[in-house]
Amino acid sequence: MSAFALKGGVLHAEDVALPALAEEFGTPCYVYSRAAITAAYSAFERAFAPRPHLICYAVKANSNLAVLNVLARLGAGFDIVSGGELLRVLAAGGDPGRTIFSGVGKTAAEIRLALGHGIKCFNVESGAELDRIDRIAGELGKRAAISFRVNPDVDAKTHRYISTGLKENKFGVAYAEAIPLYRRAAALPNIKVTGIDFHLGSKMMDPAPAVEAAGKIFALLEALATEGIALSHFDVGGGLGVPYEPGEGEADLAGYARGLLQLLEGRSETLVFEPGRYLVGNAGLLLTRVEYLKPGAVKNFAVVDAAMNDLIRPALYEAYHDMLPVTPRDGAPSTWQIVGPVCESADFLGHDRALTLAEGDLLAVMSAGAYGFVMSSNYNTRGRACEVMIDGARAHLIRERESTPLLFCHESILPR
Repeated sequence: MSAFALKGGVLHAEDVALPALAEEFGTPCYVYSRAAITAAYSAFERAFAPRPHLICYAVKANSNLAVLNVLARLGAGFDIVSGGELLRVLAAGGDPGRTIFSGVGKTAAEIRLALGHGIKCFNVESGAELDRIDRIAGELGKRAAISFRVNPDVDAKTHRYISTGLKENKFGVAYAEAIPLYRRAAALPNIKVTGIDFHLGSKMMDPAPAVEAAGKIFALLEALATEGIALSHFDVGGGLGVPYEPGEGEADLAGYARGLLQLLEGRSETLVFEPGRYLVGNAGLLLTRVEYLKPGAVKNFAVVDAAMNDLIRPALYEAYHDMLPVTPRDGAPSTWQIVGPVCESADFLGHDRALTLAEGDLLAVMSAGAYGFVMSSNYNTRGRACEVMIDGARAHLIRERESTPLLFCHESILPR
């Protein structure tokens, strides 16, 4: 059951009416459901209960401290891609010992920070990175736990900007180079080889590519074992999607679990996951208000107060987000282009939406819990939206709206 539903003719988030949120906090406003996050995490936990596993939430999907704290309380580990994300995890009460550091461009300062806090593992993405981690670990008198992210060259069948498992992508080490790199890593004095990792990309609804890739990486795991390089965890990344369009089915979590559990039957390695979108994508919406209706000879424009700086996915990926009127109106719908006030033709949230609208109406841009606020910007000197977490009948402001003076408080003009 969705955490967002009509009650008494008004769209609610759990037990809170969205118009009340708009009145209290203003728009645009990101709204998240604690119950929806908890339900998604619990479903993942149940699916893999038969074997040891660790769910490391991909912080890049939504890094608000309240979101991270909800997941930490549920027992999640974390997958980070920057030193800043590590500090967010720590501030939210996350366990660094259950945190994995991914990403192709880890700086020396970030590696020192991660080693100093005792993270679980680095997902290493190049031989050069391996050498840097070994050198820094030696300087600090530590042994760094590492896993190589291996590129399986499997097509996840997603948008090219979010596909990461093909050999033309920047991520990971080439499949053919994996075993020589593991041999080299195992001989380094400041490195402890603990796992193997892959990640295909985001928004997979069919588990078949992930299971195929897992089979290819599993063959490497077995080959390494014959050379005496035993691994303690098998990291299958993330990438399970959520439905964005009406009528789109859910990702096949059961099929995903069945394929992976069969592959690793009888093995002792801990299964590690890095889900992001699956846990928070449909747990959030962007609440926006219609400022102007601008009918035209060719197209009708509904200008709302949210823009591409608030939610860039439609402009960047041509991503679809369903849009629901918060208080549905009677009458025949018209076809509207839902656009924002930013001075770009790419500033749209949705094309050709059949809606019955009036100026001042509230719209809910659905499935905005992942890669929404985290990708927002201050383009056109627009303060970023506030964020609110709903917990039953209570609404908690978890990030204040940015004021305009805050946007340039770190800037200065030249002296005379």
